[in-house]
Amino acid sequence: MKPPLFPSSRIRILLAAACVAHIASGADWPMHRGEPQLRGLSTLDVTAGIEMAWTFKAPKGVKSGAAIAGDRVYLGDDSVYIGSGAGFLYALNRNTGKPRWKYETDDKINGGPTFAKVPEGPATWIITGSNDGNLHCGDGATGKAVWKAPTDNYINGTAALTPNGQVIFGGCDSALHVVNLADGKEARRVEIDAYVASSVAVDEKGGVYFGHYGNEVVGIDPNKGEIRWKYRDRNFPYFASVCLPEGLVIAGGRDKRLHAIDREKGESRWQFPTRGAIDSSPIVCKDSVVFASMDGRLYCVALTDGTERWTYEIGAPVTASLAAADGILVVAAEDGNVFAFKPKSTPQPPTSR
Repeated sequence: MKPPLFPSSRIRILLAAACVAHIASGADWPMHRGEPQLRGLSTLDVTAGIEMAWTFKAPKGVKSGAAIAGDRVYLGDDSVYIGSGAGFLYALNRNTGKPRWKYETDDKINGGPTFAKVPEGPATWIITGSNDGNLHCGDGATGKAVWKAPTDNYINGTAALTPNGQVIFGGCDSALHVVNLADGKEARRVEIDAYVASSVAVDEKGGVYFGHYGNEVVGIDPNKGEIRWKYRDRNFPYFASVCLPEGLVIAGGRDKRLHAIDREKGESRWQFPTRGAIDSSPIVCKDSVVFASMDGRLYCVALTDGTERWTYEIGAPVTASLAAADGILVVAAEDGNVFAFKPKSTPQPPTSR
């Protein structure tokens, strides 16, 4: 039997640079990379393989990932936040899609918003970067501006939150910026000497990791403002965001390889080759890494050593980040097809490549 063309009532998704501002459970994926530290970690177990749950055809190719929370996209105040190419951040009613408010920046918004609890009080702030060179913070209920942190060029990625209450992000001004959540004032700046197009990821100790256009993945101590290590393998840039399983940094590169890097030493643990650039940000599903490539395939490899577990032919390049929640894995391709997969109960043999 063919899967349904539209999502069932069990789960609904939003395909956009979006976030759903609430306290996520372990099964939720309410924003880009799953949570405000942007680590890309999921408890979904797809080791045995996947099978189709449903498909959806979007009018145009999809470049941004899905936001999933419980059985639908939702916010405590029934709002969903979406950044647009026209430079607006919209808050939409989750049930009707009608705008609650819109916040205007001076250029397009490429990255997904981040939500943060106000330092003092129960309210929620929404933080988003813009190609106008500013990181914007607005009130989640009203859309009124709270603060604006200026930089010297585009901000393409999503901002992350650190354990000590700061906001951290990279930019096309070739720098890593750390600003205070309370007022948006810059705490420090680390020069990278290359464009940072991806989002950064923050570990449990506050360490920051990301790849950049200078053909490196870096580990940074933002408190000291120091680069701890640099990883370089081939002369190809990194556009995808990294994920942070225990002890590792997992990075997809435009060298067509997935790289597992020792988080302390910055040394290679293993690599996995594909036939296309990896601009789609990988995610960790329990003890597996799942990622997509521009070669039109979805891959699953063992977290420990990069051994292939299975592949799935998507049929079109994938640049959108994956999302995993509520028992499904969501993959959106550049031809507009969106796929939701559920785990198989029996192992799926590796596909020959």
